[in-house]
Amino acid sequence: MKNRLLLCLALVLSGCAAPRISREAFRPDKLAAMDQAIETAIAHHKCPGGVLWLERDGVAYHRAYGWRALVPKREPMIQDTVFDLASLTKVVATTPAIMLLVQRGLVNLEAPVRTYIPEFRGGDRDRVTVRELLTHTSGLPPDIETRTEWQGWNTAIHKACAIKLESPPGAVYRYSDINFILLGEIVQRVTKMPLQDFVQREIFGPLKMTDTCFLPLRHGIKLSRIAPTEVVNGKPWRGIVHDPTARKMGGVAGHAGLFSTASDLARYARMMLNLGELDGVRIFKPETVKLMTSPQAPPAAHVLHGLGWDVDSPYAGPRGKWFPLGSYGHTGWTGCSLWIDPFSKTFIIFMSNRNHPTEAGNVIALRRQLGTLAAEAVIGFDFTPVPGALKPVSK
Repeated sequence: MKNRLLLCLALVLSGCAAPRISREAFRPDKLAAMDQAIETAIAHHKCPGGVLWLERDGVAYHRAYGWRALVPKREPMIQDTVFDLASLTKVVATTPAIMLLVQRGLVNLEAPVRTYIPEFRGGDRDRVTVRELLTHTSGLPPDIETRTEWQGWNTAIHKACAIKLESPPGAVYRYSDINFILLGEIVQRVTKMPLQDFVQREIFGPLKMTDTCFLPLRHGIKLSRIAPTEVVNGKPWRGIVHDPTARKMGGVAGHAGLFSTASDLARYARMMLNLGELDGVRIFKPETVKLMTSPQAPPAAHVLHGLGWDVDSPYAGPRGKWFPLGSYGHTGWTGCSLWIDPFSKTFIIFMSNRNHPTEAGNVIALRRQLGTLAAEAVIGFDFTPVPGALKPVSK
C-alpha cells in the first residue's frame, strides 16, 4: 500500500498525468507504447526511472517515470531532474567547443594533435590528427587506467600523451575516452580558459541551458534535484561524476562530467536541427553543423561517424529501426541518450540513471525500442525510404 501511494505521488509530481500531446504530430498509441516500454523496464529493474522527451517541429511529448532515487530512500522522478550525462559530454560540451574553434580558424581538423599538445609525440602519435580524435580512429586504447592513486587534470593529460597506440592512425574505429580527454585539453590550450568556463560562456549561456554544467553543486544546483548513480560503500554518487577517470580529474573532463536536464538537452537539439541557431542566437554556421554531423571517419573504419556524433556504429542503438542513416546522436554510460533526425525534424531524449543503485541496470534494449517507437509515432512522414538518406558502409 505504501509503495502504491508513493507511485501515485511520483506520477503527480512528474507531470505525466497530463503530458502535452498533439494528435497532429504523434500517434497516441505509439506514445502509449513508449510509456509502457519505460514502465516495463522499471518493473524489470533495468532502471529506477527516467525522463522522456520526444519533439518534432516544436511539438513535444515529455514526462517522467518511476523513481529518481531508491537509496537511501525512494524519491519520485520529476521532469527537471538533473542527470549525470556521462559520455553525452562528448557531443554536448567538447565537440561543440572544438567545432567553434574550427569555425573560427583556431583549430585545424587535419593538424596533428602535437600541433596543440607538443608532448603528444613519438612513434605513430606524431601522425594522429584532430579529426581522428573526433572520429575515434586515432588508434588510442579506450581509456586511462584508474587503479593507481593518481589525481588531477594534468596527470591525466600526461598519461594520455604517454600511452601507446593500439593500431595505426586512421585504420580502426575504436571508441576511446582518451580521444576526448585530449580534445578537452586542446580547447583549454587554444582558448587559455578552463573547458567548463569556455562552454558555459560560448554554448550553455547563450542557449539558456541553465541547468547544464560541470560540478553541479558548485554551480548552485540543489543536491535533491540530481539523480544519484552507483551506490559505493553504502552511499550513492550524487552530484559527483560517476566516471572514475573524470572523477580523478576533478570532475571536469572532455569525455565525461557534464550534468543536464531533458529540457536543456531539448534546447540544444533544437539548435542543432535549426543548423546552429536558436531563438535568434547563432552558435554555429549551418555548414559547421553539417560538417560535424555528416560521416567523417575514413573508409577503413567501416562505420559512419561524424565529428563527435555517432551515425552508424555499434553504439548507435537509439536510432532504432526506422530513423534513417544520416540521423545522429550519442549515448552515455549512466543511461542517457540523444538522437536527432534532420530528415523528419524529430529528436528523442531519454534520461535515466540506470546504474542506481548498482551497475546491474541496462537500458540498451530500451533505447533501441524507444527509437523505433519514436519514428513510428511521427505522423505525416514516410521513413521507408527517406530521400537523401545515407547508405550503410560495407563491413
